[in-house]
Amino acid sequence: MTRHAVVVGGGIGGLATAVALRRIGWRATVLERAAEVREIGAGMSQAPNAMRALEALGVGEQARSAGVPTYSAGNLRLPDGRHLQQARPGDPTPLVAFHRADLHRMLLQALPTTWVRTNAEVTGVRQAEQQVTVTWNGGQATADLLIGADGIRSTVRRLLWPDAPAPRFLDRTAWLGITDADGLPGSITMGAGGYFLIHPISRGRAYWAYVTTAGRPAIRYEKEKIEVARRVATWHDPIPSLIAATPDEAVIHIDICDLDPLPAYVCGRVALLGDAAHAMSPDRGQGAGQSLEDAVVLAAALAGESTIEAALRRYDTERRPRTQATARGARADGRRTTSLALHRALVTMIRLTPAALWRKGIADDGNPTWRWRPPHLPSPTTPH
Repeated sequence: MTRHAVVVGGGIGGLATAVALRRIGWRATVLERAAEVREIGAGMSQAPNAMRALEALGVGEQARSAGVPTYSAGNLRLPDGRHLQQARPGDPTPLVAFHRADLHRMLLQALPTTWVRTNAEVTGVRQAEQQVTVTWNGGQATADLLIGADGIRSTVRRLLWPDAPAPRFLDRTAWLGITDADGLPGSITMGAGGYFLIHPISRGRAYWAYVTTAGRPAIRYEKEKIEVARRVATWHDPIPSLIAATPDEAVIHIDICDLDPLPAYVCGRVALLGDAAHAMSPDRGQGAGQSLEDAVVLAAALAGESTIEAALRRYDTERRPRTQATARGARADGRRTTSLALHRALVTMIRLTPAALWRKGIADDGNPTWRWRPPHLPSPTTPH
């Protein structure tokens, strides 16, 4: 008999989980509260660990076709344009940049259309010994497993982990945008109190983000594009021109938050995954990547263990330490890269690092996070 899981959340983590479940012969129902399944946001980069997870899911080739190599980790600059580190022509780069919607669409296309239900906002979860029942506005389903992949403000986490702390504002905010700009290699410009990131993405476009400090959350401006342009008006080209070329309505302003560590990602037959379990700041570029890892590890555990309970224990044991350490590291990196007090020391450290050593540190296996290898998943099956 085919096992059945309900996945709450139709973002990258939720869809990746459904793809992984399909590969091991499970059937999944994905509940998305929005009227249509689509990924909001702008751009992202995926590191080698995330690309290996996509390979394990069977969509690695499609992902590489949708993404663009980015040299952001090799091109570090100051606002006046000077390079602290500079990628050489022909250097390999471990990072692949995407428009979030491209990666999301690729995962969605790997699923049967009947697996995804929209306008489905979860209202309740009830557990029995060997099954879990989920209710939503307009429906109900009983399954062998429930996976909460519904983001940093997860309904599943609120219902099953009522004592979990609310998302934590990290005293930082960001403006994001996408515009037409072909041929940019990718870079990070490090200013005092903030940094500006550029990634090339598909169809001759560039994704940009400016991250800086903020005294409180929810500070917004009548003209967001004018505000971010003012803050980096004297920075080197192409920063001002990228912002100028971005349509006003395409400039997104977000506050940066994460989650304090949870004591467990599993409760009975319910598992949390992705931002619902370990939302992290973007400073290590690992938010979506860790969600992809979660999906692969969970599926491998379900395929390899004799019971669902044993599989969930294995998932929690393998994922919680790694993801929480990554989130702590991202939080610390964010403090450093936007700190006025630490800016001079950080710039000096980067400038004095020999180029060969820097390139070694950003190679495929240059750090413990990127060295991750996925567990084996069985050959794909296609349950109805």
